[in-house]
Amino acid sequence: MQITPNSVVSLNYTMFNAEGNIIDQNHDPIVYLHGGYDNILPAVEAALDGKSVGDKVSVTLTPEEGFGEFDAQYVRQEDVGLFPPDIEVGMMFETRDPETEETMQFRVTAIDAGVVTVDANHPLAGMTIRFDAEVLEIREASDEEIVHGHVHGEHGHQH
Repeated sequence: MQITPNSVVSLNYTMFNAEGNIIDQNHDPIVYLHGGYDNILPAVEAALDGKSVGDKVSVTLTPEEGFGEFDAQYVRQEDVGLFPPDIEVGMMFETRDPETEETMQFRVTAIDAGVVTVDANHPLAGMTIRFDAEVLEIREASDEEIVHGHVHGEHGHQH
C-alpha cells in the first residue's frame, strides 16, 4: 500500500539542525492522517506522498516551511511578581489577549534580577531543519477519522 490522501501513516523520525546535530526524535512511532489535515508539516507530507512501508525520506525545511521565522515581538520581559513563586526556566504559560481572545503560549527563557523573559516563538523558529523519516505502517483511515480530521486509537486521538 502506498501513502495517499486519507491514509493513516505511522513513522519514526529524527530532526537535525543545520550543523547536523539531532534536535528531536520520536520515542514511539508518530501516527497521522495524510491528505492536507495539517497533522504534519506540509513539506514533509508532500515528501511522504506515494511512499510505501520501509521507504525513507529526508526533507530540508527552511524556517518558512518548518516552524516559522524568529519574531522578536514575541519576546517579552515581565515582572517576576506576575508569575507563581516556583517559576523556572522552561516553564510554559498560556495567555489570552482580552481584545482578540487569541491565546498564545509563552516559554520562560530567563529569570534575572526580578525580570522574567518569556518567548512565544516556537523553540525551533528561525532554524533550517532536516527531517528524516521512515514509514512503518500504512492503513486506510476510517470514515470517522476522515470526518474528524485525525487518527483515532493507539497513538492517535481518544474521544
